[in-house]
Amino acid sequence: MRTMKLIYQKDARPSASSRAPVIWPWILVIAAWTVVLLAALTKQTFLINHNYLLTQSHLSWPIALVLFLTCWQVMTIAMMLPSIMPLVYMIVHASRRQRYWWATQAAFLVGYAVVWTAFALAALLTDTLVHRLVSNWFWLYIHSWLIGAVIFAIAGGFQFSPLKNHCLKQCRSPRSFFMRYYRQGIGASWHLGLRHGMSCLGCCWALMLVMFSIGVGSIVWMAVLTGLMMMEKTYPGGQRLSPWLGIALLQLMVLWLVHPAWLLAGSGV
Repeated sequence: MRTMKLIYQKDARPSASSRAPVIWPWILVIAAWTVVLLAALTKQTFLINHNYLLTQSHLSWPIALVLFLTCWQVMTIAMMLPSIMPLVYMIVHASRRQRYWWATQAAFLVGYAVVWTAFALAALLTDTLVHRLVSNWFWLYIHSWLIGAVIFAIAGGFQFSPLKNHCLKQCRSPRSFFMRYYRQGIGASWHLGLRHGMSCLGCCWALMLVMFSIGVGSIVWMAVLTGLMMMEKTYPGGQRLSPWLGIALLQLMVLWLVHPAWLLAGSGV
């Protein structure tokens, strides 16, 4: 810990460059949300809708996969980057005294994005298998609305789990995380991005599963879930939101069982 503190102090030694404000991450976020808004206004959100790409677009599965994962990067920047800004600030300031500072910063973001891209790929493959199961199992076909209820139940129940609490604590302690794991160099920054991505995934995968399954392509769902994840991870006392969010998701499960069309109509899906 003492060694890491010395490294941080050395990298963050006051200078014109280290004192400069960190702007470019917010430029990325604004650009991502601009793309999302333009897609919604021009009714192009089907590009992120995996169901459309796989079943209605008439594209081959590999092309549909590449298109979906490309658009997913925009969603990752728009939804996840705001919630990790405190750690991004530390990495940017610490790397400014390194020779290849731009590559160090990029390596962290790429490592972080790889984790969420792997989640998207796993979710897409699972969704494909579920669709095939629905097509081949008549009972599930006529009760397919149960799938949405199960997703809300999983997401709501996860909010009360020890894994959620453990990962949320790590996400809410960016300075402690930085002091423990930060090392100089591009490769080290890449591994730091992977490590923090795993913590972030462990904290937020259930909420992103709701986004993937129920609210994909919806501005309303994106904005609401982004705000909730930011509050959980960055706001004072935000960890107390988790159980209430779990209760809300379980209530949405009941609402979905009663009439799923209400949620679909309200979200714009």
